[in-house]
Amino acid sequence: MKGYLLPDVTVSGIDGLVQQKEIAMQRPTNVSQIGMDCHQKFSTVTARDGEGQIVWRQRLEHADRPALRTQLRAWPPGTPVVLEGTFGWGWMADELLAAHLDPHLASSRKVAAWRDARGLAKSNRTDADLLAELYAERTRWWEVWLAPPAVRQQREWLRSRMALVRIQTGLKNRMHAVLHRHGIVPESSDLFGVAGRHFLQRLVGAPNEQLPASGRATLRGDLQLLDHVRRQIAQATREFRRQVVQHAGAETLRSLPGISYVLAYTIAAEIGVLERFRTNRHLVSYSLLAPRAADSGEDDGLAPRGRHVGKAGRRTLKWAWIEAAHGAVHSGGLWRKTFDARTNGGRRDRNRGYIAVARRLCVTAAACWRKGVPYSPVPPARPGSRRAACAARPGTGQPDTAMVPAAQ
Repeated sequence: MKGYLLPDVTVSGIDGLVQQKEIAMQRPTNVSQIGMDCHQKFSTVTARDGEGQIVWRQRLEHADRPALRTQLRAWPPGTPVVLEGTFGWGWMADELLAAHLDPHLASSRKVAAWRDARGLAKSNRTDADLLAELYAERTRWWEVWLAPPAVRQQREWLRSRMALVRIQTGLKNRMHAVLHRHGIVPESSDLFGVAGRHFLQRLVGAPNEQLPASGRATLRGDLQLLDHVRRQIAQATREFRRQVVQHAGAETLRSLPGISYVLAYTIAAEIGVLERFRTNRHLVSYSLLAPRAADSGEDDGLAPRGRHVGKAGRRTLKWAWIEAAHGAVHSGGLWRKTFDARTNGGRRDRNRGYIAVARRLCVTAAACWRKGVPYSPVPPARPGSRRAACAARPGTGQPDTAMVPAAQ
């Protein structure tokens, strides 16, 4: 049935199930790969055979989930399905797995560059056709990691708390603006501490000359919203602590200086599975902590210019490592020495110094996570080193503590 093309079909609703079964009976079965261009309300699908010929195309509607699942089960089991890593791909990947298919995630940035390099105009049908070609490529240059449902749920908790923190910051800024607009100077340096909250309650509690009725109503509403947001942040933080305690890797991360419960949860959720990184340097690059140079031509002996940490990676992970680096520098020791060596004692390039500490912190954390051991400021002695030799009994080459008790 080589070269046999069916017209594009759309199946939705209960009334279309009979038509769908008839189409499935007529459809060729020699499908080797499928490309799926997903959107919010529909998906455009292209199937190809082993020789790269288009076998059929289809449009799937997302509103009727039972009809969608029935159509997915009509595809040959085990068929690889390539979809772009755009917003909302997770639920479709779960549906494909439930239908005994083999979903693969493609980088939308790389697919777009590939399409532009071929001089093709963007359309839903073109994207589906291109995605159906990718699985036949010799190398998986296009593929990105498909996070399992458990990791996606962790990230959803994380993004929810980050959004709540941004809302909290906005509410605090609005309250500061109300006071500034009416010329009111807070009595406390921390407006949202114990003394600052008493000051705000007095302002909104009774009429006064400084703050008119409109300002009191605005400030009172913002305070109520702030209390509600803080309760939700506290609930998410408690969930973070509970999951960190149950996660061996996250507990190991907490042994490093500067990494709290929130940062440990953030790093663990963004990494997901550490084994997917072949080396620690791959994790550093994924964390956007590996400076890249844009040098061209011969070396002029000057300081390198145009270095940046890249954009293709996890920005949240980069933020978490740099936040941890600030705490690690304050803790002193090796981390402070690394920062001072990069910044000339903190007198220049402080941001680059924190990036250097974050990069070293990332490598150390990955090594501790892989080995399942907590961080120690004193590294273990290497076999055969001077420090290891000093710990042996003189003339025996054996450790100080006998490994086998003496015979009676």
